[in-house]
Amino acid sequence: MINQPNIDLASYRIDKAKDLFSQAKLLHKNKKYDGSINRSYYAIFNAVRGLLALVELDSSKHSGILSYFDRYFVKTKIFDKEFSKIAHKAFDTRQENDYEDFYNPSSEESESQIKNAIKFISEIEKKLSQLVTGEIKLPSIRENK
Repeated sequence: MINQPNIDLASYRIDKAKDLFSQAKLLHKNKKYDGSINRSYYAIFNAVRGLLALVELDSSKHSGILSYFDRYFVKTKIFDKEFSKIAHKAFDTRQENDYEDFYNPSSEESESQIKNAIKFISEIEKKLSQLVTGEIKLPSIRENK
């Protein structure tokens, strides 16, 4: 059984992911592709953190968040491996976009990241609902908390 504070935190993080996704679309529309890529990634990142709230996992590192997602939700087949690839590609693209000198993202890169982000967030919302209602069993977590 998932406790209500964890459900509330998950919901808050999903709302934040949706807001970041809206920002990504606005930035893309205004040809601010670097900002759009950044916001799309953070939308995915916050959606994953929402999912992890259900099982009381978090990390101070982005790689830790993605690792928990892979270990407890992809390897257990709650999520298809495609969603791991989307999250990792978004992370890599955001890293390159934010930290590489002279990197100039294209409209196509920004649009691709937006499409992946909405697909990812939609799947997270669907699985969150199924986890909360018990339709899908929560993964067994073995971490030193």
